[in-house]
Amino acid sequence: MYHVVLTDTAPAKERHMKSLRHAAGASLAVVAVAVSGCTYASEESAAPEGNSSNGGPSSSTEIIGSIKKDPTLAAMVPDDIRESGTLRNGTAANYAPAEFIDTDGSTVVGFDVDYVKAIGKLMGLQVTTTNSAFPSLIPAIGSKYDLSASSFTITPERQNQVTLTSYFKAGYSMAVPKGNPKRISPDDLCGHSVAVQTGTAQQTAAQQKSKKCTEAGKKPIDLLSYESQSDATTNVAGGKADVLYTDSVITEYAIKQTSKLEALGNITDASMFGVATAKNDGGLSKAIQAATQKLIDDGTMKKLLTSWGTEDGLIETSQVNPES
Repeated sequence: MYHVVLTDTAPAKERHMKSLRHAAGASLAVVAVAVSGCTYASEESAAPEGNSSNGGPSSSTEIIGSIKKDPTLAAMVPDDIRESGTLRNGTAANYAPAEFIDTDGSTVVGFDVDYVKAIGKLMGLQVTTTNSAFPSLIPAIGSKYDLSASSFTITPERQNQVTLTSYFKAGYSMAVPKGNPKRISPDDLCGHSVAVQTGTAQQTAAQQKSKKCTEAGKKPIDLLSYESQSDATTNVAGGKADVLYTDSVITEYAIKQTSKLEALGNITDASMFGVATAKNDGGLSKAIQAATQKLIDDGTMKKLLTSWGTEDGLIETSQVNPES
């Protein structure tokens, strides 16, 4: 997913995959629901861990249920969080399969959600996940949320704002309508319409590519920016845009969910995703890093990712603020 909006104060957001109210026709609506996981999700809906229907594979529920509290990890949790008994996660639930709304229209599910539940179990904490607009997440960390697992690509700009602890790896990738009817080359997007989610790293990358087009005397990219990732996907699947440009895990999921898209070119720009905590988080990031490493070392992380078909994103070592 990768998502790297290079700054959270940039002109746009980063990823949003929620409601498909604007799908043009029944067939596109089906594509949209398949890609996004649901439609009419509220901007703010809290999903307590124990009450979630967990729209993911049943095996992920079983995996999380088998995890036991680790006293050493629990002791690393900052006192205020440990005393509250709850770990508050904020996410923008529009980025399937990382975080999206389940078919019940309210429950937040996805591999990021399962991952936070897993570290919560190790820490002996209940987890609540709240769906909110992406730009609101980082400003609310440390007050409204203890952490945010929302497919944040680790960048120096973000590290200036929050602490980021690595847990997953992905890259950028593109997709076009099945058969690539416009014979587009992944190396030359000049003059083509490219759909991105607002505020993502791919939006920034497309802007840079467009600048190179004009410098070379070619037509610029017609950049179509959508608040919702599902809208970007749906418009490419329906032929309203030429190219979808997003995180590799999102592209792969979209292609699997519909017969209307195919990959264009190879995955590029592989980078780490990080869980965001406050700059001064009282040691929470260290607890998250230790819990994540335990999940990696004992095989639980691989099992969770495999249950979502995203095991290619498995990393060997979790780090607090790794070099991006």
